[in-house]
Amino acid sequence: MIDSFTKASGYAFLSNFHPSTIYVNGKSYATVEHAYQAHKAADESSHEFIRNSSTPAEAKKLGRGVGLRPDWEKIKLDLMRTFIRKKFENPFLRPLLLDTGEAKLVYGNTWNDRFFGVCRGSGDNWLGRILMEVREEARHEDSL
Repeated sequence: MIDSFTKASGYAFLSNFHPSTIYVNGKSYATVEHAYQAHKAADESSHEFIRNSSTPAEAKKLGRGVGLRPDWEKIKLDLMRTFIRKKFENPFLRPLLLDTGEAKLVYGNTWNDRFFGVCRGSGDNWLGRILMEVREEARHEDSL
């Protein structure tokens, strides 16, 4: 099991804060976190402000205060899947994901994110689950 996506663990590349430019609808985002938080915004100016924020932490903070688009709860997991897939199209990151083998990926955290992760033994671990889905898809694509 890999339950820490930090530099110290050697698995920081699994974090949504890891520098990994992705492109969505012709726009670049410095990290998956930037893309995810920007796509929460109900208006284009907020989206762009978040997209252009200087760090993923700043993007996350801004995303917490933005007016949510009305369909957010319905689309947020599909968007995360899309962004994670795009991240691991990167020829430097894809092999790192594949090198995690069959390890269970758990987004362990101490800040009570029980939707995307697991905190104090409890959580849905959606980020870990999506990473494992994308890893399996990549393994399948690479075997063709």
